[in-house]
Amino acid sequence: MKPYLMAEPALRRLELTITRRLDGLLQGEHLGLVPGPGSEMAEARAYQAGDDVRRMDWNVTARTGEPHVRDLVADRELEIWALLDATASMDFGTATMEKRELALSALAAVGFLTQRTGNRIGTHLLHGGGVRTLPARTGRPHLMALLQAAFGLRRTPPGVAEPLLGVAAEQLGRVVRRRGLIVVVSDFLDPPETWEQPLRRLAARHQVLAVEVLDPRELTLPDVGILTLIDPETGRRREVATGDARLRRRYAEAAAGQRDAIARGLSRAGASHLRLRTDRDWVCDLVQYVMRQRRLAALAPS
Repeated sequence: MKPYLMAEPALRRLELTITRRLDGLLQGEHLGLVPGPGSEMAEARAYQAGDDVRRMDWNVTARTGEPHVRDLVADRELEIWALLDATASMDFGTATMEKRELALSALAAVGFLTQRTGNRIGTHLLHGGGVRTLPARTGRPHLMALLQAAFGLRRTPPGVAEPLLGVAAEQLGRVVRRRGLIVVVSDFLDPPETWEQPLRRLAARHQVLAVEVLDPRELTLPDVGILTLIDPETGRRREVATGDARLRRRYAEAAAGQRDAIARGLSRAGASHLRLRTDRDWVCDLVQYVMRQRRLAALAPS
């Protein structure tokens, strides 16, 4: 069956799930995804200590004799770009779904819940064949075509060289001209030093949300006897005796260290961080993240 014929019913079920459980959370103000001031100018007000002097309203200041600034309000329309990691490491899952499926669900959630207010959305699809760019446009037909393209990406055979996440982020920075929201969906298993600087350059101009996707077996190793492990990106095989308690402990410690390094790298890059797992209710985790971001936005100074 053709990929787009397989994708259509799956995407319709996904859309129904998202709109039923999340509808209304991300509508209106765009501060629900990433807290930030926006770029549209609001009314002028008296200057307060700590205000950004770049927002000084010199006309009002000259007219009143007192310094005034203009606040910023959230943009009514956003240009949203998603960088979707569909490399071989994402073709893994031991719980209710693969990481690739969870990544597509996260992309769909962002798309379905923001396209109805006239936002433009485009994607950078990172996979074994390179990077495929779909331009930012409005409307549901465009969003469905975008998601079908992501759904239909073929799996990368083991050992095939793939572009690094950082390289794709660099390319995205050259494509996106208008300030907006950039959502990076990946497992971030590439060394942080390869993607931290490119994400930092993106965050200097855009709001960046990093959606980290992981599977529980990437955190702990079960005691299942002799286990054959295959690196999906190199094809290397290795047999591991999982009955060794010391080995399982070292594995868990190394995995925790890796996740901490990812979190620190994303923080240094200035990206907001949302972690989704294949063994959890990802919609519930997304709701909690959205509500937490809204509370942060409400507490932020004017």
